[in-house]
Amino acid sequence: MALIVQKFGGTSVGSIDRIEAVARRVINAHQQGHQVVVVVSAMSGETNRLLGLAKQIDEVPMARELDVLLSAGEQVSMALLAMAINKQGFAATSMTADQVGITTRGGFNNAEIDKISTESIQSLLDNGHIVIVAGFQGRDNQGNITTLGRGGSDASAVALASALKADECQIFTDVDGVYTTDPRIEPQARRLDVVDFETMTTLARLGAKVLQLQSVEYAYQHQVPLRVLSSFEDDRTTQGTLVQMKSDNQTSIAGIAVLANQHLFSLASQAEKMIWQSGGIASQLWNNVMDETNSSHVVVSDADLAQLKLAHSDELHHIDNVATLSVVGNAATECEQAMLATLAGEGIVVHKVQHLPQCLCLLVAESDHKRAVKLLHAQFVVAGLSEHEPELLAVS
Repeated sequence: MALIVQKFGGTSVGSIDRIEAVARRVINAHQQGHQVVVVVSAMSGETNRLLGLAKQIDEVPMARELDVLLSAGEQVSMALLAMAINKQGFAATSMTADQVGITTRGGFNNAEIDKISTESIQSLLDNGHIVIVAGFQGRDNQGNITTLGRGGSDASAVALASALKADECQIFTDVDGVYTTDPRIEPQARRLDVVDFETMTTLARLGAKVLQLQSVEYAYQHQVPLRVLSSFEDDRTTQGTLVQMKSDNQTSIAGIAVLANQHLFSLASQAEKMIWQSGGIASQLWNNVMDETNSSHVVVSDADLAQLKLAHSDELHHIDNVATLSVVGNAATECEQAMLATLAGEGIVVHKVQHLPQCLCLLVAESDHKRAVKLLHAQFVVAGLSEHEPELLAVS
């Protein structure tokens, strides 16, 4: 018998039909003899609906009251799921983070989990209950409700798995695992069986979206095995992707992460460019490279674009819409010249190159990035895969 923490996101509990499907999946795990703790997000679209209501009252809502409001979404999901399980004749108890004893630090809207009390959950598990916990929330030392920010339910699940010493934390999403690249770009992308934590952490930081970065880092730090599964497929037909400490087998080039919707500008002065060093992923990655050449270029994401234009509209020159391709693997840097030659042979311009541990990042034109992914995936990823080496890293 194992203790398993399962997390279901908003699309997984997006309707009553979906909630009842999740209930059947949870019951199936329970019937196999496992102790099961379930962490749920708000129903798909519910958090945005609540945020919209708040902004009808105040465009900049009070942070404390916003957390009180947004935390209600997960409480709806947990109660409905507990009802669905109980209706099938199995004991299920829903619990808010406050009832569990999840203590946070760091203030409102983007708090971090500090500690978790496990006594109440463990008592219910020992008495045969399935426990449903509201994700995305906690309470601070003053007893205030806090929320954990974007992807917070993943963090809740991993932290609970660590505190309970669970055998596995299963993250159910709308995809069935981690792929060699985004299958929406390259249909030949393959789901792989095992991802090592160190590389997955790097790729999550660079924009891979299957797993939330904070949850991957926490799981890595506390050595919690993660498994990515699809809530829309029969769990008897796929084992998803396991994220664990190390893989015995490694490929030279294992996968390609894609971060699109970026913009490359030149600025009037190097001093002005320095303002954007502390921006998002794009700024942090590429402006550090551009510092080395003393260039007054800047890369920003769509999210940062309006702010940049507002501050420096008279000093900007737009060079290109760009995307970052992060090629991951032990030999990524060694293959740099071959990759650049492959892209150049197809007329694809690489604006900048960044070297990271076991990773090569290429800044290419947005209009070329899908074609570039297909070329690099075919020549440097697929060619290195083997049916005899299933434990490979991939990103989606």
